[in-house]
Amino acid sequence: MSDTSLLVLDGLLVISLVTLAWTALAGSDARRSVILFMAFGLVLAAAWVRLLAPDVALAEAAIGAGLAGALLLAAVREQSRQPLPARIVSKRSHNKPGVNIALQWAVSVLCAVLAGTLAWALAHALNSAPQNALPRAVSANLEASGVSNPVTAVLLNFRAYDTLLELAVLLTAVLGIFALGPARPGYQSAGPVFDGLARWLVPVLILTAGYLLWVGAHAPGGAFQAGATLAAASVVLRLAGRHQIGLPQGPALRVVMAAGVGMFVLVGLGLLVAGRPFLGYPPPWAGGLILMIESAATLAIAATLVLAFLGGQPRPLAVRVARGRIAATPIPTGKPVSPEGIRSTEPHAAEACHRIQETQKRC
Repeated sequence: MSDTSLLVLDGLLVISLVTLAWTALAGSDARRSVILFMAFGLVLAAAWVRLLAPDVALAEAAIGAGLAGALLLAAVREQSRQPLPARIVSKRSHNKPGVNIALQWAVSVLCAVLAGTLAWALAHALNSAPQNALPRAVSANLEASGVSNPVTAVLLNFRAYDTLLELAVLLTAVLGIFALGPARPGYQSAGPVFDGLARWLVPVLILTAGYLLWVGAHAPGGAFQAGATLAAASVVLRLAGRHQIGLPQGPALRVVMAAGVGMFVLVGLGLLVAGRPFLGYPPPWAGGLILMIESAATLAIAATLVLAFLGGQPRPLAVRVARGRIAATPIPTGKPVSPEGIRSTEPHAAEACHRIQETQKRC
């Protein structure tokens, strides 16, 4: 493309981003604002591609536009559609229009001042720091990092402490989600169109997640993109009305939740025992250790995002085996399930009942 065409494309991206952001914030319809937010995320992903940052573009498309939009839609779904109480309506009607306009202008001015301050700080930092110092430092040490993708080298080797803390933040968020109680009720079974879409889309998402995990060592990808894509497969199953969406039950779920932080800590302690610094990978082992950490982090990130979409602890499932097919349904809270309450036409039902009783004891 010519320079003029690229300049026009950049202008369209900027105008689209500003327009979508303003429309999403200024709208009064929450559902419409969420849809505009998801569109904003997709356009922002295209902007990151234009800035030659494919790793950030993948993360924005998967998390910013996809899963974040799904979380917001799930939150909007829980909003009550009942009208506001009369006392609130009357109080709002008595507010002076001049006061509301003054407050809006005050907030707008404060946001503009904050944005200008951040822009000045960024410009000052770019002008005072030597140009291309960080890319040169990464390129000089890339061979010893165990990977050939500079982004993966920075996140999992040169600044592995930052990634460890990010995973610790995700684990803390999961603990907060569990404190909310049981998950939201599921969706109704999807129609034949969406059900058929889910049947072929979920395997594609799982394969894509595995590819992003593996290719992250030498191309755009990695644990965060793979975890978001894997979580998207579970979200699709949830939206299709499935009760079994890939999350393990009981203690296995807690192991998966802590897998990212746990693998980081185990590798770091193992290196300390071997006489090396914490997370100071030896060059011959760096590639394998990074792949181990990213594999565990992918599962932890996926579980965290799915639990955030569920909005609480997943309900235990009752397994029914009939005519060679296994069906899972949520167990009502507070109502224990006995083997006599589960009907089956297969001898494997006794084993399924035993697993259910063990799960109830652990819960």
